Amino acid sequence: MWELIRTNKRNSIFLMVLMAAVLLSLGFVIGMATMGQEGGLFGVAIAAVIWLVLALVSLSSGDQILLAASGAQRVTHDVHPQLFNVVEEMKIAAGLPAMPKVYIINDPAPNAFATGRSPQSASIAVTAGLLARLNRDELQGVVAHEMSHILHRDILYVTLAGIMLGTVVLLSQVFLRGMFYQSMGSRRRYSSGNQGGGQAQAVVAVIAILAAILAPIMAQLFYFALSRRREYMADAGGARLTRYPEGLASALEKIANDPSPQLASANNVTAPMYFANPFKKRGHRTLSDLTSTHPPISERIRILRSMSQGASYRDYAQAYTAVTHSKSIVPAAALSQEEIQIRQGQAETARPEKVPKQVHQIGDIMRKVNGFAFLTCLCGLKLKIPPNFRGDTVQCPRCNRPLSLHAQQQSPAGAR
Repeated sequence: MWELIRTNKRNSIFLMVLMAAVLLSLGFVIGMATMGQEGGLFGVAIAAVIWLVLALVSLSSGDQILLAASGAQRVTHDVHPQLFNVVEEMKIAAGLPAMPKVYIINDPAPNAFATGRSPQSASIAVTAGLLARLNRDELQGVVAHEMSHILHRDILYVTLAGIMLGTVVLLSQVFLRGMFYQSMGSRRRYSSGNQGGGQAQAVVAVIAILAAILAPIMAQLFYFALSRRREYMADAGGARLTRYPEGLASALEKIANDPSPQLASANNVTAPMYFANPFKKRGHRTLSDLTSTHPPISERIRILRSMSQGASYRDYAQAYTAVTHSKSIVPAAALSQEEIQIRQGQAETARPEKVPKQVHQIGDIMRKVNGFAFLTCLCGLKLKIPPNFRGDTVQCPRCNRPLSLHAQQQSPAGAR
């Protein structure tokens, strides 16, 4: 495992160097275009300072910024016991030094992500839509996938690379907008006949504009290329932790076929950190896969369902090669690990005939997150009391029976 983490870190450093080269080159070209030949080094310095400031902010509180931007709310064991139990199981299986903090996002689109600076300060966030749609085996597969990102040290890389990508995009957008406004006011200078040295400056400006357009594209390609590799490795790690590849494959299948709108809080910078691509709803391979943050879901499912002999990294590598006809992405050191037998799926808890609609399940999950009290009257009516309700009792609207809010909150039976 340590050799796998070491290889992952080496690949991360290589990618970060490439993205840094793109960022500094962009700063150099923009500096020359705006301040002449002497402005190149100044542009490099400005680009480096902007990235350093954003990186420091990211390292100090980047995970909290991402969680806040996604609308994630931290929850306790009482809100969703099954989720906490699954996270604790996978934390033990992965051998993490600390229990990740658990968050829920009020969104019907099924998805999840992990963030943090290290395994000691990691967080896992899942959407209410994911909790409403997946059974325990499937939820365990998703959590194990995110736990693998933590174990493989992916979470810090995604934060830093995302900040660097955001810096490239920011510099490009500021420069292009500045050039646009400058060109709007430069017609009078050209009409005055002063064209000395204008041709050379125009060439530099054209080069800078091309760089400002191409730099974000190149940075995104570098970012997405290794992001896709990490998704494959997290799938392999998730199958290994659960010893049940079908649970992860079934979760991917449900997400691919889910009719919900795309995740509202996702954007181009944060998309790679999610369990499944928040923008693309189907797993079929298309021409846009080159710029996709994730591998096609259909391919990920086929690989997992081809793991019939075991759940080790070697079994995943063999399935990956058979499905994609490509060289294995699993480091050689991980291929020599012990055999891991596939376990049987857990029998899903029997549910009553009248299952609430998923939209109601999602609403109930978020009401628990927001501190609602759930009361059940003897007549069978279920009441959902908001946290700002003032009073010790509430009257049942069906049978007019008074219900003690304090007694119900103290009783586990009354809260379910």
